[in-house]
Amino acid sequence: MSDKSSADQPTMVKCLVWDLDNTLWQGTLLEDGEVRLSDEIRKVIVELDARGILQAVASKNDHEPTWQRLEELGVAEYFVLARIGWGPKSASVREIADKLNFAHKTIAFIDDQPAERAEVQFHLSEVRCYEAERATELLDLPEFTPRARTVDSAKRREMYQAGFRREAQRAEFTGPDEEFLRTLELEMRIFRATEVELSRVEELTLRTSQMNATGVHYSDETLRGLLADPAHEVLVTTLEDRFGTHGAVGVLLVEKLARVWHLKLLATSCRVVSFGAGAVILDWLADQAARANVHLVADFRRTDRNRMMEIAYRFAGFDEQDCACRGDFAGSPAADGVQRLHLEAARRNPPTTMRLIAPELGAGVASPA
Repeated sequence: MSDKSSADQPTMVKCLVWDLDNTLWQGTLLEDGEVRLSDEIRKVIVELDARGILQAVASKNDHEPTWQRLEELGVAEYFVLARIGWGPKSASVREIADKLNFAHKTIAFIDDQPAERAEVQFHLSEVRCYEAERATELLDLPEFTPRARTVDSAKRREMYQAGFRREAQRAEFTGPDEEFLRTLELEMRIFRATEVELSRVEELTLRTSQMNATGVHYSDETLRGLLADPAHEVLVTTLEDRFGTHGAVGVLLVEKLARVWHLKLLATSCRVVSFGAGAVILDWLADQAARANVHLVADFRRTDRNRMMEIAYRFAGFDEQDCACRGDFAGSPAADGVQRLHLEAARRNPPTTMRLIAPELGAGVASPA
């Protein structure tokens, strides 16, 4: 089995930031008063949304009449964030990336003015900039074309909008964080993936960098082969609360050996870090391993973005301890740069801030002769 690295695919755009005057719409709002949105641009907005690509606005205009015009045109709901004012476009794009917690290389910016594109490019060198004339071509570009369209893709904008409402309520809440989490009525489900779920699993490994334990991206073909292997568990995690669904937020790939379960991959969405999702998943897996009387060994490859995942492993008790269970890996050395962190699992208490619905994984599988 082989796995695909990110180098095999173009870096996907996660958010497109639109200029408005003579870019999204035809005309200049302050000068013309009346501006028009072409059917072709409306189609681009709707289709990008369906593909799970978020959209935002960075416009030099007065906020109130500009947002009102977007509402009149029937497209305001498609923009998760809007920075409408008179500051530099680079500052607006930077604020959008920071608010979404997206790497700059996953942000695209489209504007009719060469000077505005140059200003953004100068300050944010990894942001990809496009001329307004190319707006109708975006749907045909590989960086705007996800390999898979999942159940979660069309809901991504709504999930982020719900996330902003959560954040607003959290800011107003005066009690401890744990008490706030209980008010959300969180419910996590961990379940075995089926072929229907594979595209969601692959998408998670492709989109997640901060909370990907190895930085490895598993292809649909590789995952499909593992589904048929009784020694492997391919598990998906979803999360929802009273604001709505977070969608698929985690994926685990576990090989069950005789004395040890090998956690080959753990990736979780950075959107649910503040809810303690990673800790809940690791505690559940440790509890399952303890019930099966096996140890856990987790693959971890340090990248420039996954420090938070290393902290999660350490906090769960994983370390470099030598153990006889590592003998199960004889003939299967770790890949370059991969550490194998060890945990002698013990029973764990269920989470106190959410309801957890998860399967029993059962005993380990004997190593082949």
